[in-house]
Amino acid sequence: MATSIDEHFLTSVSSCPAGDGPALGAGEAEYLQQVLVAQVQSRHTDFASRWLQSQGEGFYTIGSAGHESNAAVARALAPTDPALLHYRSAAFYLARCLQAGSESGVGDVLDGVASSVEDQISGGRHKVIGSRRLAVVPQTSTIASHLPRAVGLALALDLGASEHETPWPSGSVVVASFGDASVNHSTAVGAFNTAGYLAHRGTPLPLLLVCEDNGLGISTRTPRGWAERMLSSLPAIEYAAADGSDPLGLRSVVTSAVDTVRSERRPVLLHLRTVRFLGHAGSDVELAYRSPSEIEADLAEDPLLATARLLVRSGTLAVDEVVDLYERTRQDVMAAAKDRVGAVRLTRPDDVVRPLVETRAAMVAREAAACSPTRAAPFHGILPEDGPALTLAQTINATLADAMAARPDTVVFGEDVGRKGGVYGVTRGLRKTFGGLRVFDTLLDEQTVLGTALGMALAGYLPVPEIQYLAYLHNAEDQLRGEAATLRFFSNGQYQNGMVVRVAGLAYQKGFGGHFHNDNSLAVLRDIPGIAVAVASHPSSAAGLLRNCLALARVEGRVCVYVEPIALYHQRDLHQAEDGAWLAPYAAPGSWDPEATAVGTTRSYGTGHDLLVLTFGNGVPMSLRAARRLEQQQIATTVVDLQWVSPLPVAALLEAAAGFERILVVDETRASGGVSESVVTALGQAGNPARVRRVTSHDSFIPLGPAAGAVLLSEDDVVEAARGLLQPEPWRSPGRHRAE
Repeated sequence: MATSIDEHFLTSVSSCPAGDGPALGAGEAEYLQQVLVAQVQSRHTDFASRWLQSQGEGFYTIGSAGHESNAAVARALAPTDPALLHYRSAAFYLARCLQAGSESGVGDVLDGVASSVEDQISGGRHKVIGSRRLAVVPQTSTIASHLPRAVGLALALDLGASEHETPWPSGSVVVASFGDASVNHSTAVGAFNTAGYLAHRGTPLPLLLVCEDNGLGISTRTPRGWAERMLSSLPAIEYAAADGSDPLGLRSVVTSAVDTVRSERRPVLLHLRTVRFLGHAGSDVELAYRSPSEIEADLAEDPLLATARLLVRSGTLAVDEVVDLYERTRQDVMAAAKDRVGAVRLTRPDDVVRPLVETRAAMVAREAAACSPTRAAPFHGILPEDGPALTLAQTINATLADAMAARPDTVVFGEDVGRKGGVYGVTRGLRKTFGGLRVFDTLLDEQTVLGTALGMALAGYLPVPEIQYLAYLHNAEDQLRGEAATLRFFSNGQYQNGMVVRVAGLAYQKGFGGHFHNDNSLAVLRDIPGIAVAVASHPSSAAGLLRNCLALARVEGRVCVYVEPIALYHQRDLHQAEDGAWLAPYAAPGSWDPEATAVGTTRSYGTGHDLLVLTFGNGVPMSLRAARRLEQQQIATTVVDLQWVSPLPVAALLEAAAGFERILVVDETRASGGVSESVVTALGQAGNPARVRRVTSHDSFIPLGPAAGAVLLSEDDVVEAARGLLQPEPWRSPGRHRAE
């Protein structure tokens, strides 16, 4: 197909009658020539990408052929406008390079194709369209998962503009492009809904959404008229349509759309009709699902040919000048492709994962101790450390207030966190203290919650979004996995979206629950590379863990998840009524040791040497009560709170385990995919000689009411497991034990 596109273009241009069309204005002629250069470059990089693949030197062949009309979108925008682009947007990128006076565009694209360490955005990790200097935020999305982030960024640009300076120039607009098949994805629908909702409320939202409609989703046809009907009916979002094979008509439509977005700060959706050449990707055989006549028909809609014809027919360029540009570009691009043969590529694991694991421990510790010089103000003159001991919920509330007072760019939002103060009162009073621009309620949509955080982080805020219940995270988890966690990786650390996602979760609520309010699985979080997951348990350590999460997000750009056990929010006692053992004085900033709760640390309770219990979350009070019962049988126990379940504090837990002959891992999550699997593995791989057992909840969803007790780990289970572990093995002599 590459040859036929090539031949069709050259044949059609050569036979184009020169000077028989209307003359172009000076501005039009210059504009079209600039667009043509970007389009020709894009076409030849597609050809070169396939050549590199044929030589075993290229690893990505999803091209932009047929979509080159998106160069016109780039030309209508400022090169400083943040762009989150569809993967067929090479012409947009190349046009922006030229617009910014950069000649590196072709090399940038081919470095990505070749997975070269010279790739200026990803450093050889993936072929993404992105550039820090050109305000192009790299996206790996194929199904519009970047759209919630785009909405969040557009919201953030004007949010508190007089008080917060974003990395983007004043008056910027956000552009996000996507394919027509993605229109049907729930992520896209959610983003459209949020954009319309905000526009309906009159909230400024400078967002240009561009649907590049080639009528195909890989091999599946989009029903004729469906995209138009769906996109034109979106409430509160202005709809504009343009044909990619009509260069001047497209210029008029996109210029008007951008002017509306920029001046009126409201969203516009541009429905751009395109075609697709060369199939979906290099391995795709179009003839398996498209007829030759359908493929041939698209050649007449070639946007590159349309631009060239207009320039020739207007007399702006001669046929020979167009052909010369085309062939010179072919030679230049192929020369650049040949320069990528033998490119240096990442080969060492440490080099590949470096953006995910880079740490700045000293800076994080300093940031974790940050304190507002006027911190008494948000507490109305009565500092929390001067009052009574606090519950877990009260400690989190005070810590958030301190953080917001110390750093005005910290924002808290989610479902019901504003006026109500959260379902469990954890954010109560924050909106009244810090105002509705810094503490606000979102739509009832977790994708929107996390997408808002992603965009606000790009705008220089430190977002602290709340997911109301752990079970509610799962429908939006790709916003963490596919978007938030990948940004540092695929931008080689040049872009980051540090945030702290607060998640109310885990089980053991009394009088309320069922699966959707008592989810006890953390597996979906623990296997995401690069994120940090802390689980609060006691109010004495909760503030430190949260402050370290906030510092990691700010200093290292880390995505952190702070899990708050709902059942412990308002707990006050441990062993008996009014013992106050689950309360703690508030540790003011500067009065505590940030390193005690830093990533990689654990916390110990007790000094017994008969048994070591490794646990976290609700397992901490459960294990401490079990230890009291074991103490009555002359069994001395040490309980260790892991604090961080990702990355697991392996070095600290191995140090704690040294010298113990019996270790019990108490894990409130499920037997399969639970935290304890990794703990036991870490002990085994380190050659720890202790006898090890784990006790967990069952592999079950959590039912409503008393039935929950049948599948959840209990204090009795812990005691029984400990007693069994302390019994000598019948086939071993006393004093010798084996790992289990």
